[in-house]
Amino acid sequence: MSGSKPDILWSPHHPDRYVICDSELGLYRIGPVGGTDTKPGTLPLSEETAATLLAINSDTPYMKCVAWYPKHEPECLLAVGQANGRVVLTSLGQSHNSTCKELVGKEFVPKHARQCNTLAWNPVDSNLLAAGLDKHRADFSVLIWDISSKFAPETSVAAEKIRISSVDLDSSTVVTKPLYELGQNDACLSLCWLFRDPKLLLAGMHRNLAIFDLRNTSQKMFVNTKAIQGVTVDPHFHDRVASFFEGQVAIWDLRKFEKPVLTLTEQSKPLTKVAWCPTRTGLLATLTRDSNVIRLYDMQHTPTPIGDETEPTIIERSVQPCESQIGSFAWHPSSQNRMVVVSVTNRVMTDFTVFERISLAWSSTTSLMWACGRHLYDCAEDSAEGAESIVEKDIATKMRERAQSRYGHDTVQVWRNHLLAGGNDSQLKSLWYDLSYMKQCAEDMELKLQGNKQSLVYSGIKNIIKTSSGTTESRRCWIGSDRQTDVPRFNSEERCLALRLCGWISRGPDIDVETFLRSLEQEREWERAAAIALFNLDIRRAIQILNKGATMEKGDLNLNVVAMALSGYTDEKSSLWREMCSSLRLQLKNPYLCIMFAFLTSEPGAYDGVLYESSVAVRDRVAFACMFLSDAQLPRYIDKLTNEMKEAGNLEGILLTGLTKDGMDLMESFVDRTGDVQTASFSMLKGSPGEVLKDPRVQCWIENYRNLLDAWRFWHKRAEFDILRGKLDPSSKPLAQVFVSCNFCGKSISYSCSAMPHQGRGFSQYGVSGSPTKSKVTSCPGCRKPLPRCALCLMNMGTPVSSCSGPGKSDEKVDLTRENKLSQFNNWFTWCHNCRHGGHAGHMLSWFRDHTECPVSACTCKCMQLDTTGNLVPADSS
Repeated sequence: MSGSKPDILWSPHHPDRYVICDSELGLYRIGPVGGTDTKPGTLPLSEETAATLLAINSDTPYMKCVAWYPKHEPECLLAVGQANGRVVLTSLGQSHNSTCKELVGKEFVPKHARQCNTLAWNPVDSNLLAAGLDKHRADFSVLIWDISSKFAPETSVAAEKIRISSVDLDSSTVVTKPLYELGQNDACLSLCWLFRDPKLLLAGMHRNLAIFDLRNTSQKMFVNTKAIQGVTVDPHFHDRVASFFEGQVAIWDLRKFEKPVLTLTEQSKPLTKVAWCPTRTGLLATLTRDSNVIRLYDMQHTPTPIGDETEPTIIERSVQPCESQIGSFAWHPSSQNRMVVVSVTNRVMTDFTVFERISLAWSSTTSLMWACGRHLYDCAEDSAEGAESIVEKDIATKMRERAQSRYGHDTVQVWRNHLLAGGNDSQLKSLWYDLSYMKQCAEDMELKLQGNKQSLVYSGIKNIIKTSSGTTESRRCWIGSDRQTDVPRFNSEERCLALRLCGWISRGPDIDVETFLRSLEQEREWERAAAIALFNLDIRRAIQILNKGATMEKGDLNLNVVAMALSGYTDEKSSLWREMCSSLRLQLKNPYLCIMFAFLTSEPGAYDGVLYESSVAVRDRVAFACMFLSDAQLPRYIDKLTNEMKEAGNLEGILLTGLTKDGMDLMESFVDRTGDVQTASFSMLKGSPGEVLKDPRVQCWIENYRNLLDAWRFWHKRAEFDILRGKLDPSSKPLAQVFVSCNFCGKSISYSCSAMPHQGRGFSQYGVSGSPTKSKVTSCPGCRKPLPRCALCLMNMGTPVSSCSGPGKSDEKVDLTRENKLSQFNNWFTWCHNCRHGGHAGHMLSWFRDHTECPVSACTCKCMQLDTTGNLVPADSS
């Protein structure tokens, strides 16, 4: 290709060989760097590959285009189009082959000399070679030669052939009579045979694309366009063709050839080459003049089929194989997304692989999948026992496991929900105990006919304390101590309610923590029990608890030491005991032991060492504050602690905020921090007033949790959640979404007796027999037409009706509890939306367990396959 840019051709049968077409033909073999076949002087193509020169052919000057013979034999036969229009068959190092000897050197000469622009071998009938020539007023521009032809040159043109030939040729090797002549008076710039029919040839002529049929050459199908250069057929979609003109690429659908289905606009520079990727569907590469960038257009993910009116969507990319300007490129015929490029200057070659875009998919079960090339990779969570100790489980995994254990559904013993969550999360434990205490208090107030205070329980201790009035201060002495020092304490009805919500006391106005202490002893929380006993000024009980904890199996012997230290308590401010306790208490590892000595060494009203010990449970600090802080100190402390809990999203703060707007702010921080919409949904449903449930944030959490259950295929769990939601929030009950109407009169087939048109008549007149409580409506109550029959049992459809006292009751609320439902699911109406056949739900389910076709004779509808979820089994069915 003298004076022009080089081109590359891959061997159609040898994946490791290609030809560089320039002023001469060079055959190269590509291989790994340092391979056994590597010879001195190899050209590096990349870090892993290098090219070895196998042969050079310089016998064909004035090259303009080259095409490689598509069949195995002869394997290295090339057709070369020259500037004078001749087509010469040549070879690269295979002249010893007998078949190759007969063809090499053969020339195909047109009547009038002009440039040969393009060549194309027929992929099926490989004897046919199409050549596209420049325009001549008295000749055709598309010539199809038969390379097996043995016609001698005509005498009338022999002199001209001799005159333009550069070498002396045997007359038997010159063919002047083409098999077909097409496209008169037009220049042909590009050619390609259509894969779908080897008799069809697509040619880029002057201002039109034309399809020629060799079976009838007088007829052609064409479309007017300027995009006539570089026509190429998509090897994966034989009706899709690409061509270009200047800076535009046109994508054509041969089934709808009137106009391009897509036009791609490149930069202002003109295009030099376009090529479909042979290993990837719908991937088109384009190259512009004087550029080092190859642009890729991915039409693989088009949402609509090619040929529709809607323009397909494409994804564009740019790759830069090398730094210098690219002269040409060629896709590798078998290696995925691999190409070789050759630069304009110095003819430097580069082996380059276009890396795939990696599409990630994160499943609802926390499995990560991605596609790369022809491979699909799956990265699932390690289920080994040791994996959990290394990496904390994702919140989605935790919520899925909790849903399987019916977490949040225990509405009787609310505190047990934290056990259903695993019982190892202190914040969840605190939350569910708070909600449990709130529920108990609300039920007690309901029994006492104090309904006006029920909402106060769920408003949180912060609001309860604000309503406090009539606080009394009392002074009590230590129990079990010889010291008669009085300790000031505060008491009121609201403070007692706060202590109940903290779990310290049970029913009654008296502050009796003995029951609570026994429960803590059963749970072996010795330090906490001792601290609470001490806060209630019972130092002897605290010492007993510590001693008991030390004597238990695997008990902490240090508790005896702490008990000994408590027994030496003195209220003298300058005593050695107080001095040593103040300095050494911070060295204690258990926070409850630390605050015990902080309490004993603090002045009345100055209990910061207890109140701000963050390792102590919020409920214990709040209960302590309600007992020992004045009306002036307590609200300030509660407000400060509430703000800290809201900012941190700490669920222990629900005790303070309640299920109010502050509680929603706290829960929002918790969800932002953890993503646990499951806990947020269940907790907000427990006793919340309707105004809170109407908040968009709460509705968002609930809907997201419902969507999660659906994504996990926990459809039964989601239905149970909807039922629970309907009980706790009556306003959320959905309206009827499905009803059955008569096909004749259009009236609804209702269980309501008010649907009957004739009052006073019995059901038997409308096809109903038996008792009114278990009878079936087998005909329309409006027009008496029989209901459709079940396709399997052939009985008329109908559902058992409930007993009615007469008409006019349609506005009354119908009890649809499990015991009073009108019919079981097996008796429900069900039908296919496509063929309209159906029957009882139980019968249909039984049929489609073993069949895919409709049970009605002569109906070939694949009913169960129409629904994408038809074959899915609920993950919670077990």
